Amino acid sequence: MDANELLKKVRQIEIKTRGLSNNIFAGEYHSAFKGRGMTFSEVREYQYGDDIRDIDWNVTARHNKPYVKVYEEERELTVVLMVDVSSSQKFGAVGSIKRDQIAEIAATLAFSADKNNDKVGVIFFSDKVEKFIPPKKGRKHVLLIIRDLLDFNPESKTTNIDNALQFLTDALKKRCTTFLISDFIDDHDYQKALTIAGRKHDLTAIQVYDKRDSVMPNVGLIKLHDPETGEEKWVNTSSLKVRNLYGKWWYERQMKMNECLAKCRVDLVSIATDEDYVKGLMSLFKKRGIK
Repeated sequence: MDANELLKKVRQIEIKTRGLSNNIFAGEYHSAFKGRGMTFSEVREYQYGDDIRDIDWNVTARHNKPYVKVYEEERELTVVLMVDVSSSQKFGAVGSIKRDQIAEIAATLAFSADKNNDKVGVIFFSDKVEKFIPPKKGRKHVLLIIRDLLDFNPESKTTNIDNALQFLTDALKKRCTTFLISDFIDDHDYQKALTIAGRKHDLTAIQVYDKRDSVMPNVGLIKLHDPETGEEKWVNTSSLKVRNLYGKWWYERQMKMNECLAKCRVDLVSIATDEDYVKGLMSLFKKRGIK
């Protein structure tokens, strides 16, 4: 992508995603994540409607009546976008290319954070951390992030979420609101790293997938190419058995991912490349906002 084309694309994404952030997401984002950036202030007597999870049981036991903890909202959060840039993100058969969908989602989150006066940083990863942009504030910083979202060329092709999560835990000492954005096509075991990262940071997973990842169409004999390994194989998609085996592979992968994220108490939203990601993000924000 040449400089003029890149600048034009950055501007297009800015107009679209900044508008979404200002007009749709700002309030939902604030209510969904502000509770993760709270500092303890004092206790007071329980009142009808208070969340029972805020009860201070030690004070309650001493006074023989319920008391709740009162929190003060921190002025700002630190938001980190963990963006999968492995070669499988270049795939796109239904709707947009995964990488383009990821770029728009990440840009929308970055502008939502900027609107809320939060710092934003990015970890680009493949099977290693390709680039780390430390969290900073400001529109200029967000535009630099968007430029890299659109035009970053990784050194590696494959995926290792475990390595990226370990980097997050080691590199960022302060608690962050973190979005892990990937298609989650990764054969490595990342549950331990996810558990540790999830305890330290407020972690949310966003899966971006193409519907051809999950269903093999009946189009006869075709050559399949794995963008991460470079492997090529001729496959007869007319075979019902072949299509069923492919569907089973995808289903089992999804179940394993869902179980892992649920065990680690990490919220997940899955968004297809031909779907409106606005609805997916809104449902995620509302789900978190009522917790």
